[in-house]
Amino acid sequence: MKRFSPDPPTLVQIPAGGVTLEGDLQIPDHARGVVLFAHGSGSSRHSSRNQFVAGALQAAGLATLLIDLLTPTEEQVDRHTGHLRFDIALLAERLVAAAHWLAQEPSTSPLPLGYFGASTGAAAALVAGAVEPDRVGAVVSRGGRPDLAGDALPQVRAPTLLIVGSRDVQVLELNRAAMARMRTETRLDLVPGATHLFEEPGTLEIVASLARDWFIRQLDAGMRESGEAGQQGVQ
Repeated sequence: MKRFSPDPPTLVQIPAGGVTLEGDLQIPDHARGVVLFAHGSGSSRHSSRNQFVAGALQAAGLATLLIDLLTPTEEQVDRHTGHLRFDIALLAERLVAAAHWLAQEPSTSPLPLGYFGASTGAAAALVAGAVEPDRVGAVVSRGGRPDLAGDALPQVRAPTLLIVGSRDVQVLELNRAAMARMRTETRLDLVPGATHLFEEPGTLEIVASLARDWFIRQLDAGMRESGEAGQQGVQ
């Protein structure tokens, strides 16, 4: 699988509710936004799929932060119980903490924020977006479980793109059900011939392209609206 960016990321540590999360931060020159990644159940920030998508975003001028939402100790417990990976409220709380960290860092504080979630991470991203709707400019879900966001779905205001493999039948139906509950701009894109993990040749490239275009369009639009609002405020 070809990587878009060979540059090594910066390892960062993020305080979140009494624990410290590790993340990989990559900021291209003249960044136009930052995308915070929430990986799925049983995965990590080292996921080759998320790293591939992150590389495509970096090549388009978007900064990326890939974090582990569980500590190493919690990961060990979760391998046996499988409980924490489905604790959407906990994962969302930690995503919000990471978003606050980005807002306080001088290198990323001016940048509009997007969330990219995979599997259960997609539900966490949507819940986090509902908690602080004014902070998040766009959400993308890859093979996600947005249905697990439950009652938070109608509260999401960020434009949301749901990407699902055409052969991932069960997850596709769950995405359609979640989409019906959402009140914001929402689009469902099917990747032809893809199954849940987008392992088929060329399918992950399609995911990366769809995510890149969505973030650029939505985050750039948010920046323009903020600029126009600021100009009106000083008149």
